[in-house]
Amino acid sequence: MNWQAPHVVVRSGEGAPRSAKNRVQEGTARFVGAALVALSCAWLPCVSVAGSLTQAPYGVTADGHPVTRYTLTNAHGLSVSFLSYGGVISELRTPDRHGRMANIVLGFASLADYEKFNGNIHFGALIGRYANRIANGRFTLDGQTWTLPVNDPPNTLHGGPSSLDAKVWTVKPVESPHGASAELSYVSPDGENGFPGTLTTQVTYTLTDDDVFRIDYRASTDKPTVVNLTNHSYFNLAGEGSGSIERQTIQIAASRYTPTDSTSIPTGELASVAGTPMDLRKPTAIGERLRSSFRQLVYAHGFDQNWVLDAARQESNAADKSGENALPRFAARAVDPASGRVLELYTTQPGLQFYTANGLNGSVVGTSGKTYRQGDAFALEAEHFPDSPNQPAFPSTVLRPGETFHEVTEWRFRTQGAAGK
Repeated sequence: MNWQAPHVVVRSGEGAPRSAKNRVQEGTARFVGAALVALSCAWLPCVSVAGSLTQAPYGVTADGHPVTRYTLTNAHGLSVSFLSYGGVISELRTPDRHGRMANIVLGFASLADYEKFNGNIHFGALIGRYANRIANGRFTLDGQTWTLPVNDPPNTLHGGPSSLDAKVWTVKPVESPHGASAELSYVSPDGENGFPGTLTTQVTYTLTDDDVFRIDYRASTDKPTVVNLTNHSYFNLAGEGSGSIERQTIQIAASRYTPTDSTSIPTGELASVAGTPMDLRKPTAIGERLRSSFRQLVYAHGFDQNWVLDAARQESNAADKSGENALPRFAARAVDPASGRVLELYTTQPGLQFYTANGLNGSVVGTSGKTYRQGDAFALEAEHFPDSPNQPAFPSTVLRPGETFHEVTEWRFRTQGAAGK
């Protein structure tokens, strides 16, 4: 993707080095509208470009890789901050019904804490090469069995240890007619964490002036492989560090789910949610179901299951089967009645993992200096089904040379009044 060097707007007092001016390419073009451009923090400490993007150094990893923090901001002041480390969404600031802004995602206050703790928690991270679980750390593809490192015994979870969530991604600005936008890319070498093929992944973050945060996932390979990508943000619509989300409501547009065994591996059944605590087709206070004796909730210590989304994948052009023009459809809605914040999730993915932060136990300190406990947040992970490589009846996650994996997820934000209007 081609782009011209931007017209740089340096905030008063930031003291950009004079030499930076000489590094901007000749023919610099002023940015038009809400299009996004940026410069590397390697030579410019902190830059604001066209009011859409800011960036600043965020430290250096233990193995010496510089990390940058980026912030996308729209015309209404809604902002999304993310790191080049793991593509982590570290802050997401939205207004309540009175216009008061708050960060609504959990995270850590330092890069060191992300490196130390996030391999197990995955706050805000891009997940792959295979999101969710693969049974017993192995799968068979085209007659060959591939063995993966087991990091959630006896299974492989979220691509294994030190997967995409722990890599430093390359970030570049991209021009978009929809709003501020940046592309993150990472090349996973053949055999990384046991997966076949060199996987080239591009993820585009876009924040629109309609208060929509869009995530475009694309991946290609040079050998047959399996791929499943998602984002693992933890939401608390009352605000990060606000405590329990039990009074917040959830609605999931799914009449079936994939039951699991005690190790969270699907049995292969697509079971009806009717008459069970898994029926979230109508808005339901999260706390109403968390302490149910329903076996699936006992296994997971709360919600941590995959729902089979009802809406079929829709194409804007019926003749186009590439997925490039797939239309995200409604999957879930979460509401905090106290603040009025509403999050709606639209996606092209076939499944949604709803997780109530069952693994948080007060042992980590978050962004605002408060400890996080079980039930302090929820995750909505739009993705393919768990263990699909070993489940032939599930939608395929096989990617072959010449094909492109492409999925889209949108988080749409708004507020409602005290009466739910």
